[in-house]
Order: sequence, then structure tokens, then C-alpha cells
Amino acid sequence: MASYKAPTFEERTALAKAAREKALAKLAAKAPLDPALVAERKAAAEAKAAAQAEKSAARKAAIAQAKADKLAAALVPEKVMPTEAELKAARDAKYAARKQRKK
Repeated sequence: MASYKAPTFEERTALAKAAREKALAKLAAKAPLDPALVAERKAAAEAKAAAQAEKSAARKAAIAQAKADKLAAALVPEKVMPTEAELKAARDAKYAARKQRKK
């Protein structure tokens, strides 16, 4: 049984050239595309791109609206906590009203 003999540089380049020519011959034998089919594919691709652009614009608008809503909510003053004196005055008024009802 013969041992493995590594191909030489010339053999490898010849194989690569043959493969390249075979691929080019296969490509040349391919039938040309129908112009109507090409136009249909191009129209479909443009419609898809337009739909994606519209979807992207809607998403960006929703994000901008959410940011604006968040900013508006942050600008609304929060409920102001009453001071100690105001709490005491309210408690005293409630106590006085209860005392008045019991009389």
C-alpha cells in the first residue's frame, strides 16, 4: 500500500484553478433573471423597508411621549407635607370639636 503523498504547490494551484473555472461555468450557465421578477422583488423590498421605517418612527414617537410624560410627572409638585405646627393645630381642632359634641 502506498503512503500518502502531499500535493505540491503546482498541484494545489491547478486544482484551485479548475474549481474556479467550474464555478464560473456554472454561474455563466445560469438563466438570466426575468425583469418582471426583479421589479417585483425590488417593490417588495421597498415596501418592507417602508413598513420598518414606519414601525421605527412609531416606536421612537412612543419613547419620546413616554419621556415627556415622565418629565411632566416629575414637574408636578408633590403633596406638601404639613409642618409640625399645622399638624398640632389640626389635632387640636379635632379634639375641640369632639369636646364640643360631648357637651
